[in-house]
Amino acid sequence: MINFRDISYLKTGNSKQHAAFHILTKHHILENLAEFDPILVGTIPINIDIENSDLDIVCYWKNKSDFIERIKYLFEKENRFSIREIVIDNQESIVANFFIEAFEIEIFGQNIPTELQNGYRHMVIEDQILRSKDENFRLEIIKLKESGIKTEPAFGLLLGLNGNVYQELLDYKV
Repeated sequence: MINFRDISYLKTGNSKQHAAFHILTKHHILENLAEFDPILVGTIPINIDIENSDLDIVCYWKNKSDFIERIKYLFEKENRFSIREIVIDNQESIVANFFIEAFEIEIFGQNIPTELQNGYRHMVIEDQILRSKDENFRLEIIKLKESGIKTEPAFGLLLGLNGNVYQELLDYKV
């Protein structure tokens, strides 16, 4: 099992993971977000990324205004910066997007500890599933993603899940 809190695992991965490590460390992105317990999640950490995959970082805020202010202070000068408030599953959420070098970065914050957020939980479960399957399964996930299917629905298709695949993945036992 990978310790997703320590991004040094990216140094031993594929070329996109190496590039992600370089961007995150060169620009001190996780260090600058340390007070919000950031964790890199999504497809890049678990090697199912596609060409346009972004760097997704989940954060835990206790004070929404302080979080928004800090995100703006750190990143509003970056290319194509945007920030918005949305409600997901009855939970106030903040989403900031911007580009640094070749990467789009998305910072996602909720008033939920990062390891309890669905983005992190989905990634851990997907990593366990990938480790329990063969390389063809991983390549099929990537192929589905390249055809436009989102990550969780791609897993749902290959695993034969029905209904709300986002919830079913959280309950999936490897």
